[in-house]
Amino acid sequence: MPSFQQQRETLERWRRFPALEWVESGVALTFDDGPDPDATPAVLDALAAAGARAVFFLVGEQVEAHPELARRVAEEGHVVALHGFRHVEHDELGAEAHADLERGSAVVAAATGAEPRLFRPPYGRFTEESYRAVGELGLVPVYWSGWGGDLAPGAIVLLHDSARYASRPSAAPTAEALPAILAAMGDRGLEPVTVPAGPA
Repeated sequence: MPSFQQQRETLERWRRFPALEWVESGVALTFDDGPDPDATPAVLDALAAAGARAVFFLVGEQVEAHPELARRVAEEGHVVALHGFRHVEHDELGAEAHADLERGSAVVAAATGAEPRLFRPPYGRFTEESYRAVGELGLVPVYWSGWGGDLAPGAIVLLHDSARYASRPSAAPTAEALPAILAAMGDRGLEPVTVPAGPA
């Protein structure tokens, strides 16, 4: 869990670098850090069982390692989005931000046949360079407005289908919780939706 200081710094950056945080209606379930055999297949199975579509913010190096899973995400009708080629703080990327995003986008497109239109920065933190790169590459920046069970109307909910970049041992609990999350959405009349990428 980020510290109070980290959360404050992130919110300050969100003000400087605006991005989508809400959708018009329903709830958008989004998954970061995959594809990963640890949890992506179980997440896809749970979504298929509920007839729900989601947005997967894929990491390029994960796509290179597991192209068949990235392909499955696209083939099952989910939105293929970009989380960068490497999962690092953009402060570390500096002037390499454009190259990282461009490389990640190419890897995702090659594996899935779908050109990513949405981008979420690792840890939710842009820099001047990376935010400019998003615009230059025609990507739509996306944050989130909820975690896990935060099911407010219009929320973009942040979930993870990989634990590779986290301190927990597995993202399997996310997949296990998905049927309950989707059922709770149904009980509240909240349709699962995706995040708009703007005009083609």
